[in-house]
Amino acid sequence: MNTLVKSQFHLFEHFSWKSLRDYGLITLGGLLQALAIRLFLVPSNLVNGGVSGLAQLINHYTGLPIGVMTLVGNIPLLLVGWRYLGGRRFTMRTIFAVVLSSAFTDLLVYVLPKHGVTFDLVLNTLFGGIISGFGYGLVYMGQGTSGGTDILARILRHYRGISLSASYMITDSAIMFLAGLSFSWTNALYALVMLYVSGIAAEAMMSGSNVLRSVVIITDKPDDVADEILRALERGVTVIPAKGAYTGVERIILFCVVTRSEVNQVKALVRETDPDAFMVIGEAHEVFGEGFAPFKEINTP
Repeated sequence: MNTLVKSQFHLFEHFSWKSLRDYGLITLGGLLQALAIRLFLVPSNLVNGGVSGLAQLINHYTGLPIGVMTLVGNIPLLLVGWRYLGGRRFTMRTIFAVVLSSAFTDLLVYVLPKHGVTFDLVLNTLFGGIISGFGYGLVYMGQGTSGGTDILARILRHYRGISLSASYMITDSAIMFLAGLSFSWTNALYALVMLYVSGIAAEAMMSGSNVLRSVVIITDKPDDVADEILRALERGVTVIPAKGAYTGVERIILFCVVTRSEVNQVKALVRETDPDAFMVIGEAHEVFGEGFAPFKEINTP
């Protein structure tokens, strides 16, 4: 009985701390999104994508608060698309993210300079994209979405079979077209650049700066190459039996994962040990296990 109680307490404790972490990430992400809108996008008439971009256009013509309009625009999407958001927990985090970022967007207008920090359109484009992208990345890491386009893309995929990437392109292109009519085509084009930068920043935030590399080596000297990697880098190496499809010759494939800074060392070791080796180096965004991140750090649903 005591063992059962302790086990349940442990699960509850783990869930509580994990939930706290997720909501903390979403809170920080929502704040960064609002800062990007207030400091860089709105002052330079750069329209964001999705519902928040539409809210900016409504604000331009009517003066209605951007945050309130973002929240109002997300409500019907949340009601229609909640079942496609990946379960109750994911939905609750998305609602939290939408409400929080909307509130931050309207509250920051009272504490931030109305005209932002610079009048340079290029700087506003770059910094607006980077900061908002970091915000989106933090929200995604907290297992939520920022609503708007994310929800609409899932609805379109379910009812029309449209892929997520195509859905994003359709919705954001429509917003950018309206932005061109409302402000200028120059601003609309810069806004497209901002969205691209935002996507890169979000991906960098989720992947982290320590992007790892996976290395596949086909060599006639597998023992020598593996020994050199083990000795010099202290990285594990997996030996995989294989056979050439054309020659039918039995070969050995070596597989290992190294950090970005260790790539040149691996190249040098392989070149010195077996100059005729065949090597493929690819990106490994996440690696879990001995020598890298433990499995307990995986942000599972």
